Amino acid sequence: MNVRLKNGNEVTIKEANKNDAQQMINFYNVVGGETDFLSFGKNEFNRDLEEYKKFIDSTSMEQNSIILIATLKDEIIGIASINSSQKDRTKHVGTLGIVVSEKLIGQGLGRILMEELINWAPSNGVTKKIRLVTREDNVFAIELYEKLGFEKEGLLKKDNLINGVYYSTLVMGLFI
Repeated sequence: MNVRLKNGNEVTIKEANKNDAQQMINFYNVVGGETDFLSFGKNEFNRDLEEYKKFIDSTSMEQNSIILIATLKDEIIGIASINSSQKDRTKHVGTLGIVVSEKLIGQGLGRILMEELINWAPSNGVTKKIRLVTREDNVFAIELYEKLGFEKEGLLKKDNLINGVYYSTLVMGLFI
């Protein structure tokens, strides 16, 4: 699927496959250094290539999980996913993760990727709730999540330690 961003760039969004694994690892290692709002820093996304290929393959086989990548001129600029447990008691809850390249923040890509995942979730026949976590002070992201219908559900106090400072994690949920 092709979409146009606010700046006019045309972006391709597709489901990830194992051939994207190395480029995805590289992307995560770069964006980890662009913001402190992620759960990892620059070059901290240490994954074995073959294991990550297997992870992507197994995720694509799960009815209630999906990984989307957004590319601009064959370069990954965003990754969004819903990963779900396969246990009967919790498989109805998918955990959403999203990362957008710093150079494209504010161009609408985050919203587009989130809307794709929110629209996909009911179609899989399993997901009834999407959960996400973000740092409590990530105001820009929280604003977007609330516009898309997510509600604040709880706060994990002093859940992250970055450069000697503790930050709390906000848990949000959307019922499908």
